[in-house]
Amino acid sequence: MASVTSATATSPRAGELTAGPELTAGLRGFREVQRLAYACAEAVAAQLKPGVTERAAARMQREWLRDRGVRDWFHLPFAWFGDRTAFVNFRVPLQFFPTNRELEPGMAFILDMAPVYQGFTADIGYSGSLGLNPVHDRLLADLEAHRELILREVRERRPLREIYEDVDRLMARQGYANRHRAYPFGVIAHKIDRVRQRRWSPTLFGFGTQALKGLASDALHGHRDGWSPLWSPYTFSDHPPQPGLWAVEPHLGFRGTGAKFEEILVVTDSKDPQESAFWLDDDLPHVRRWQEEKAA
Repeated sequence: MASVTSATATSPRAGELTAGPELTAGLRGFREVQRLAYACAEAVAAQLKPGVTERAAARMQREWLRDRGVRDWFHLPFAWFGDRTAFVNFRVPLQFFPTNRELEPGMAFILDMAPVYQGFTADIGYSGSLGLNPVHDRLLADLEAHRELILREVRERRPLREIYEDVDRLMARQGYANRHRAYPFGVIAHKIDRVRQRRWSPTLFGFGTQALKGLASDALHGHRDGWSPLWSPYTFSDHPPQPGLWAVEPHLGFRGTGAKFEEILVVTDSKDPQESAFWLDDDLPHVRRWQEEKAA
């Protein structure tokens, strides 16, 4: 058993992007699909054993979610084992897709999935290891500081590009390499939206075509208005956080081991700092782990 250490799219309406003791119906929909995705990750992680391949782990995620009503995707599930968790020698996008790499005792793994359920989207990343892996445990523990830094600086309305650079500097101080820079456009986050439900939901290169249409629409409107739906180290991200939902995924690497979390950050246009940005859910596996470590 694994020892886990861890569109034609429609944007959320302005009234849904508010904080408070009770989430709006729209935000509850996003939280529910995010929790569904994390439940899938925990269920699949518990079934991992030596010899399971990345392709098998990706298929397990896909089947688990389809059994629970998921019919569309922002992207199909990924799984990375061993040094592939740190994207070692990744040069082209095809290298991100699951392979026949087999899981071994003590090996780190990452499960990554982005289901669409009842029109709501989530994109999550779940890090674990098959048994003891002290390096992975340290990486996962040190990710907590990144979650705090990102929220604090988004509330300060710092330009996304500057926040990205601050994440880079924190990783360097911790002694780690930035591995989200290996993603296309080097993104640490991207906007997500509602996706109009269709009877037929095709995918293209592993990505749902409806969700891609929504991202392309955001890119078009954002270019016109001076912002981008991709949070990157490049000049097109040199603007304050845009209100909406962002799937954020800081990814640390160290000597062939990688770890990350990915979850939804809500950004609003509220003048109240506490309501201007907040993580959609604090009841997630990596957050619970940090809380348990502090309690111990």
